[in-house]
Amino acid sequence: MKSLAELAAIREKMKDKVAMREGSGQIRVVVGMATCGIAAGARPVLSAFVEGVGAAGLSEKVIVTQTGCIGICQYEPVVEIFEDGKDKVTYVKMTAEKAAEVVEKHLKGGNPVSEYTIGNK
Repeated sequence: MKSLAELAAIREKMKDKVAMREGSGQIRVVVGMATCGIAAGARPVLSAFVEGVGAAGLSEKVIVTQTGCIGICQYEPVVEIFEDGKDKVTYVKMTAEKAAEVVEKHLKGGNPVSEYTIGNK
């Protein structure tokens, strides 16, 4: 870092990503980040959700967060989506590409991607 202005620019750039993880939106995306999830590739999945939600302009409505063990290690990476007044949707064996599709179809469009859910595995 070379200057205070450069630090301020980095802070401003990251502000939305931090707010997206701490806010109180109507939809909560929870990525399992226990050892088994990380080993199965949960880090890129978490990043894809954070970036996808920001790019889609859903930061006010959607919170992306992480948790420890969800308890279904054989299906990692696991993502749970909680929406007010609706049943939880559990996505399994996620990838960054699948996460981008879930952002577009489920979070933005309102239609869960059933072929990635635990009920179809």
